[in-house]
Amino acid sequence: MNTTKPKLSILQIINMSMGFLGIQMGFALQNANASRIFANFGADVHDLGYVWLVAPIVGLIVQPIIGHMGDHTWTKLGRRKPYFLVGALLACVGLIFLPNSPYLIDEGMKTTHFLGFSVTIWIGIFFLAFMDGSFNISMEPFRALVGDMLPKSQGSLGFSVQTILIGIGAVIGSVIPSILTYFGVSNQAPEGYVPNSVIYSFYIGALVLILTILYTIVTTKEYTPQEFNQFAGKEDATNEVKSSFKDIFVDFANMPVRMKRLGIVQFFSWFALFMMWVYTTSAVATHHFGLSPDDTHSAMYNNAGNKVGELFGQYNFWAIPFAFLLIPFAKFTSRKFTHFIALLFGALGYVSIYFITDSDYLFIPMIGIGFAWASILAMPYALLIDSIPVHKMGIYMGIFNFFIVIPQIINGLISPYIVKNLFNNYAIYMLVLSGVSMFIAALLTLRIKEPLFGEAEKLSE
Repeated sequence: MNTTKPKLSILQIINMSMGFLGIQMGFALQNANASRIFANFGADVHDLGYVWLVAPIVGLIVQPIIGHMGDHTWTKLGRRKPYFLVGALLACVGLIFLPNSPYLIDEGMKTTHFLGFSVTIWIGIFFLAFMDGSFNISMEPFRALVGDMLPKSQGSLGFSVQTILIGIGAVIGSVIPSILTYFGVSNQAPEGYVPNSVIYSFYIGALVLILTILYTIVTTKEYTPQEFNQFAGKEDATNEVKSSFKDIFVDFANMPVRMKRLGIVQFFSWFALFMMWVYTTSAVATHHFGLSPDDTHSAMYNNAGNKVGELFGQYNFWAIPFAFLLIPFAKFTSRKFTHFIALLFGALGYVSIYFITDSDYLFIPMIGIGFAWASILAMPYALLIDSIPVHKMGIYMGIFNFFIVIPQIINGLISPYIVKNLFNNYAIYMLVLSGVSMFIAALLTLRIKEPLFGEAEKLSE
């Protein structure tokens, strides 16, 4: 007998997504500060793309595996919740140790280099990979949980609520170093070390992450396998064919047409985002603060780092009201048109950073980038769940993230050559490239089979 999933209240949707606030707070700390941290460790600007490579590579491995395992897991704690908890605990370890990497080796080894990087940088790379992989263990089940718990009519609402909570967490995570600096925590450190304003921020991020994950675990009850069978019109799960990890490749080959087209849009969107996260600190330090690309240890450089944290907090702040507007705007037009317009605003935001030379006015580009970020976190997933079988929600969410991590890997491989040999280590031009990439993503959105205006929620491929 086919039973429709009951609609959940706004409070229930908030409860099941609250852990995403903590996860995104950790991600915001990583995105706003990783380049700064590794520059403090001694990495050159043209090496940052290589350093950042570990994050998407780990995601490429972890996301589909966790999605597949989540689809075929059931414990007393639930289906997705065990992954929330384990991922959060491991992420806390990474948050604590990444900025403290120099303290894990003796002074004599700090000058030792291997494959072009110091031992300190290699230790930092390890904890960056460890932390990012742990975030992914927690994050992907949250995406799948929306598909698990909500009827399709509430899909856009569920992802929009997640976007709002993501925005709140990201704003807090991005501005914590500036807040701590304002209250007297040192924003300077000896060469090769990270300022206490950053270190303490990561401690706070770890605490909030574990508390919000525990809140979701306590307040959310997942559907049982029997209930899922009822929703799918199945009497019993005992006759189901057992799955294996090779099914990941089978499912990848058989992904729906809509997923493929959305994947290409995601590719260029995240290609742009990766460049922003890697190069904005250097871009602002050189283009707006007048520093040379090699100046990565001065007080002015760390002030630029705080400024970038504030800017990242601003685009995440603007994503919050835009997330509220996504649902009515998508109903008035379509999900496709909403995403198209949002990405256009993001493209304009990136390019305008080059033309706005006064750092006091950099909040203006953040408005457009915030609009794009809000849509990127919601609309592709709202469009996707229409075409995914409910019993494969986790694996397809994991596979869909291939189109997030692969562009980051490609970018990490080619951007060091571009910024060094074409732009003479002036990273502001990388942000202009981000704008071009986001504009291409906007145009590719028009290929999705859905009217620009119409009853989009009823259509799928």
